[in-house]
Amino acid sequence: MEEKFDYTAAMAELEAIARKVEDPQTSLDDIGGLVGRSKELVKGCRTYLRTVRETIENEEEEA
Repeated sequence: MEEKFDYTAAMAELEAIARKVEDPQTSLDDIGGLVGRSKELVKGCRTYLRTVRETIENEEEEA
């Protein structure tokens, strides 16, 4: 069973990642991993938003 994407949680995690990347205490090795994770989250957010937009457009067409 596929886990439902949580857009709000993804955005919160992206904000936390941005804070960590901006922190001078964060090592370059850690930043690499954070950037990788942020790419996954952005991809998930884009897919989610595309799905929502398509759903809304389909509902408008049916109305």
